[in-house]
Amino acid sequence: PQQFKQLLMTSGFDRYFQIAPCFRDEDARGDRSPGEFYQLDMEMAFATQDDIFAVLEDVLPPIFAKFGTYNVASTAPFRRIPYNTAMETYGSDKPDLRIDLTCKNVSALFESSEFEALRGQTVKMVDITDCALTRKQIEKLLTDCEVQSGSKAYWFKVDENGEIAGGIGKFVSGVKDELAKVLTLKPNTLVVVAAGEYATKSVGVLIKTFGAACENHFDKERYEFCWIVDFPMYEIGDESGELEFCHNPFSMPNGGMEVLLKAERGEIDPLDIYANQYDLVCNGVELSSGAVRNHDPEIMIKAFELVRLGEEDVKKKFPAMY
Repeated sequence: PQQFKQLLMTSGFDRYFQIAPCFRDEDARGDRSPGEFYQLDMEMAFATQDDIFAVLEDVLPPIFAKFGTYNVASTAPFRRIPYNTAMETYGSDKPDLRIDLTCKNVSALFESSEFEALRGQTVKMVDITDCALTRKQIEKLLTDCEVQSGSKAYWFKVDENGEIAGGIGKFVSGVKDELAKVLTLKPNTLVVVAAGEYATKSVGVLIKTFGAACENHFDKERYEFCWIVDFPMYEIGDESGELEFCHNPFSMPNGGMEVLLKAERGEIDPLDIYANQYDLVCNGVELSSGAVRNHDPEIMIKAFELVRLGEEDVKKKFPAMY
């Protein structure tokens, strides 16, 4: 339907809104349910990102507050969180802002750790104050997290005397003073730890799992919206090892042609180019995604040239655009 909507734009209908049952052929993920929900779809001509945000921030909160399980929803403006900030702070580009836990990168403290799992690795920790979970509960939650993330996670706690104990405590007690500068290490604080190549993904799972298990850190009965913005335009592919598009190749790059030319000349790193695209997240679930489309053929071709695709390649792959 995308091209039909864009035809409406070119014919003079500069706003298109669709509220209808969704019968998309969805895959088997847990948050996909074909035919059982309504969707709001919209196409707006000559619209800025702020224009889109203003419409959705006006429409969605009263719907959720009136018809949802909870009666409280965010009011405009929603928080805007850059993608990199979301990953660094929450370990996820779909943070559940009802949970007040965040992670800290403490890799520098463990470059020569005697514990091999931490030594020289990316190490991220989450401090959970006033935590009443038992050792058995902690171990069960860690096992659940490992199943979800595919990475082993660790823990230690600060006992009632203010001493580090339990879990991997003996391997971190030597840097307690340094940790106390970035973590809250008061008595009865639990610290969960992710380490290794996939520490960011793992710590994101830790935050959501342990946050939901600790009522004093989880304000459950409300809808908390946020925008994830400033997605990277490019990334290094895991398999190719070369520059690739990160998300939607047809998004307008922030900075337009100028920033692409700078990357081509080697004046900036292409990985530092952000796309004019965004996700709407509510309670840790991505509700929708969108973008300001790249409507300038010259800018689009230049964006593809950075990933080694010339104009002829683009014409072959996407002939409908010509």
